[in-house]
Amino acid sequence: MAHVINEDCTGCGSCVDECPVEAISEGEIYVIDPELCTDCGDCVAVCPVEAIFPAD
Repeated sequence: MAHVINEDCTGCGSCVDECPVEAISEGEIYVIDPELCTDCGDCVAVCPVEAIFPAD
């Protein structure tokens, strides 16, 4: 199950540097590509505003 980034994202970019498979890209808010995400959770641990969650 991939993770998603919600509208609480501040665009700080800390998750991008942490992703080992480069699944996160910048947009209006950051976005996680569900086909690349390996569900490692590294991005969740570094998000300062807790904007990253497992997808439903």
